Amino acid sequence: MKNIDRSPWLIRMSQGDKEAFRMVYEETRDHAYRLIYYLTSSKEDAPDIMSEVYIELLKSAGNYRPEQSFKAWFNGLIVRQVRNWNRKSWRLYRIVEKVKLMTDTSHDRASEAQFSAISDQLELYPILRKLPLKTREVIVLRYYQDCSLEEIAALLNIPLGTVKSRHHHALKQLRRYFEQIQGRKEQNDYVYREATK
Repeated sequence: MKNIDRSPWLIRMSQGDKEAFRMVYEETRDHAYRLIYYLTSSKEDAPDIMSEVYIELLKSAGNYRPEQSFKAWFNGLIVRQVRNWNRKSWRLYRIVEKVKLMTDTSHDRASEAQFSAISDQLELYPILRKLPLKTREVIVLRYYQDCSLEEIAALLNIPLGTVKSRHHHALKQLRRYFEQIQGRKEQNDYVYREATK
């Protein structure tokens, strides 16, 4: 990627000029993809992170200052988006692991494997939307903002015991949701096996 003055294009981008965005995208996409590919631990995530980078570029184009090196500024933007993506993945993993710990330990290995398959494909936002607001707040603050239970109590201005109760209740609801998914999957597998006999 050449280190040329892109400030006119970025100014036009910040004003909604689609052609300016296309030009910047065409010039930078190979560089961005290579850097993302090297930084991310899951190569399958690279295209999604690439999208996040260009969404952020659109939002922050107005923050670029011509005295800065565009390449350094853009690299910083890419690194932040990769870190954000990794944090989201880690948060999802932590929630899933917490729910797994709460599930009955007598489940067989097949059930455990199905749970893992479900959690690997999990889109967390729709699941969180199913939680009542009070329990969702606790889960989001705990796993998305890395707040301790004490910090959540202070933020929400509620007793620590209430936070613990809501946290526990939210994880139980998430566990029930996973069990419903697992039950539907087992039922579908059974119907499929019967139909193919």
